[in-house]
Amino acid sequence: MAVSLRDPQDGDVTELSEINVTPFIDVMLVLLIIFMVAAPLSTVDVAVDLPVSSAPPQARPDKPIFLSVKPDLTLALGNDDVPRGALQATLDRQTNGDRQQRIFLRADGVVAYRD
Repeated sequence: MAVSLRDPQDGDVTELSEINVTPFIDVMLVLLIIFMVAAPLSTVDVAVDLPVSSAPPQARPDKPIFLSVKPDLTLALGNDDVPRGALQATLDRQTNGDRQQRIFLRADGVVAYRD
């Protein structure tokens, strides 16, 4: 809080609502000096010796199989609707019984994750 040292006519000291910016400028200058000193230190390169991957890249399937969950929670394999009871038999037929083949699951944005 600051006061005016002018001679008041009514004998009361009036308050000024202006902020004192001198401490603010001092703090900003100190922070500027700190960042000017710390910035060159943060750009030092550290050599990191990472291991080399020996795994072959994963092959992409020629014809991916997509299982879709529709907004009314019915299932579709590719573009064909599939009843829930016949899903396993249809998947076995599509993958030729290969249980390791990857099946991609997709759902509409209105289908909740828990469904």
